[in-house]
Amino acid sequence: MTLTDNIGEDGAIADGSNSGSAPVRLLLAGGGHAHLGVLVDWISQQPQGVETIMVTPSPFSAYSGMIPGWMAGFYNGSEQMIDLRPLALRAGAQLVIGSVCKIDVVHRQICLSDGQTIAFDWLSLATGGEADTSSLALLGQRLLPVRPSHEFVAAWPQVLAKAALAQQYHIVIVGGGAAGTELALAANQALRKVTVHGTVTIVSDEAGLVPGHSQAVQGKVRASLAAARISVRNGHGVGTPDGILLEDGSTISADCVIAATGSKAPYWLRTSGLKLDGQGFIAIGSDLRSVSHERVFAAGDIAGRTDRQVARSGVHAVKAGPVLAANLRAALRGDHLQSYIPRRRTLYLLSTGDRRAILSWGPITMSGRAMWWLKNWIDRRFINRLARLGRRGVRGA
Repeated sequence: MTLTDNIGEDGAIADGSNSGSAPVRLLLAGGGHAHLGVLVDWISQQPQGVETIMVTPSPFSAYSGMIPGWMAGFYNGSEQMIDLRPLALRAGAQLVIGSVCKIDVVHRQICLSDGQTIAFDWLSLATGGEADTSSLALLGQRLLPVRPSHEFVAAWPQVLAKAALAQQYHIVIVGGGAAGTELALAANQALRKVTVHGTVTIVSDEAGLVPGHSQAVQGKVRASLAAARISVRNGHGVGTPDGILLEDGSTISADCVIAATGSKAPYWLRTSGLKLDGQGFIAIGSDLRSVSHERVFAAGDIAGRTDRQVARSGVHAVKAGPVLAANLRAALRGDHLQSYIPRRRTLYLLSTGDRRAILSWGPITMSGRAMWWLKNWIDRRFINRLARLGRRGVRGA
């Protein structure tokens, strides 16, 4: 399948805004949290004369905030999945299932791993980053990266099935950030339900546990890990066929290694022609527009701000969504763009795997069941709002 309606005979993309007949094509690459904001905005009012195409590896998007709760058994599979199909339908967008493997900004087209080529007039990227597993490759089948999330969600039940059949089962989480600690506590809770001989270990680098959060939050995280009997090993870990080799020469045996090592830039960005930052992510300004190509926007883990440091997290991707939608709409009209200015403090609610959570908001922290209730309410409200928007497009709903 090749979608090249707007390509002229000379290989360039014809701008639908000037043709008077062909619509301008906006390509949304990725079904990430930021592009959910675009679909929601398009549902409220579809832009005129614009053909919108969303490319995503799966018709379902896992909501990152609920994955640890799902792992621990507090949600069923469908509760933490966002069905993109009804949302795209209501937004007037065509949904194409595929993975981006190449971008050609000169000829304005992308290539998918299945051979499809899709032309665009305007491009927005929210495909997310990739898990950095370069030092863990020797683990082979034992390695389970947290990205892409739909593959992680598909593989986790198989991990538990193997654990239930094994005499002993050892899970190692590489990465001591917020994601790594939440996943470790959730995995520990899940193992308890299928085996009495399961262990979980976190391998954290020099930055320590939950860097960027207050000392009080870090203390609460350490206490939660200790209460769950989750070991924490510090230092850089390298994958071996049997487990993780640490800098001190010791080895941690592992049946499954979950890589929560943070985000690295997708390899295909290197040949895209886009200006990249020092880490290989798309360099964008405060308006979420590429600093080198005015018809390209990016948000979420795939982008790097040139004006400020913004943490790569689902929270910022969700918050950037409405600004991205407004700026895409403004750019299509030739209007002024606005800036996405993150709040000075960001609210985090870290699940501890036992229907409790730790609130982190700058120097302020609280923990307990009330914080889990708050997290559960926020997450379910987000998911339910999207589900309601999608159902309105179904006759009789």
